[in-house]
Amino acid sequence: MSATSSLSALPTPSLLLDERKMLANIARLRDRPALAGVALRPHLKTAKSVEVARRVLAGGNGPATVSTLREAEVFFAAGIRDILYAVGIAPQKLPRVAALRAAGCDLTVLLDSIEQADAVVAASAAAGAPIPALIEIDCDGHRGGLPADDPQIIEIGRRLHTGALLHGVLTHAGESYGVLGAAAHAAFAERERHAAVSAATRLREHGLPCPIVSVGSTPTAFAATDLDGVTEVRAGVYMFFDLVMAGIEACRVEDIALSVLTTVIGHQRDRGWILVDAGWMALSRDRGTAAQTVDQGYGVVSDIDGNVLPDLIVTAANQEHGVIALRAGSTAGLPAMPVGTRLRILPNHACATAGQHGAYEVIPAEPGAPLVHWPRFGGW
Repeated sequence: MSATSSLSALPTPSLLLDERKMLANIARLRDRPALAGVALRPHLKTAKSVEVARRVLAGGNGPATVSTLREAEVFFAAGIRDILYAVGIAPQKLPRVAALRAAGCDLTVLLDSIEQADAVVAASAAAGAPIPALIEIDCDGHRGGLPADDPQIIEIGRRLHTGALLHGVLTHAGESYGVLGAAAHAAFAERERHAAVSAATRLREHGLPCPIVSVGSTPTAFAATDLDGVTEVRAGVYMFFDLVMAGIEACRVEDIALSVLTTVIGHQRDRGWILVDAGWMALSRDRGTAAQTVDQGYGVVSDIDGNVLPDLIVTAANQEHGVIALRAGSTAGLPAMPVGTRLRILPNHACATAGQHGAYEVIPAEPGAPLVHWPRFGGW
């Protein structure tokens, strides 16, 4: 039985992954000429899957980025050794970091304060081995990090260099998710590069090492044209993409590799509603496209073969019910969809939707091959 025909046998809701699209997305970034000579450190927070990691990582074993220590532990157990934990370190987590490093994992932490640096120094002394850390640089006011010219960067660097291991600097242009088009994303890519390289230069001018200069987000990774002074680029959601990325023109809707399989369970014909068994527990509550030019509700509706149905979106979501209707202003007719019809919903935010599920039902890249089941995990 082929993969597409066996979709009708799956329970719903189920999380579908189109391997052919995923591999094309991975290759698109990997093969960018602008990244030649720069390491690619994919972020595995979206995937949370060993099988996906084996396909996205160079040689299947790293380097990699994670957002939880649970991810670091699972991926290290699968043979991935070079891991960056790219969330500001909490002191209480440092014993787990030290345990991973003692087991042979080359795990690096992230920080942006003297308090965190002192905690890393203390943990290094307790472990009898230095813990490497990157200093987070704020390039766009998005979230954490220090401005590239902040005097604290030098003091943090000195403390790490003396009592732990100063590995370098990192920045993330999270605000690139809020602008439209390649030119705007390229401008953010340059902000990333300039901030990280400037901070690295200041550290070196003060006699401190800075071997790693790490930048990245999915929009900027695809738009960067100048990576002079950068040693590595990070990106994560690009392997799957989603409607938010399509809405800012980082990809096309047809590039989205992830969808939720659902079944029509009823109608409210006088309201123009089609009811399905995928609510926010399957789709997530993420409404990331609400602030974009085109609001995609809780997801775009496709038929069972993945063909987008004109102007059909999930307009409302209860816990286990989704409401499909025509988007506001549409002149299209509501299609006839009998109870039992199978549909696929493209997600607003791949990370959030995938996080609602325990596994991927994979449509293999090989034509005619049967579905494959890839487990995914959660936790912190």
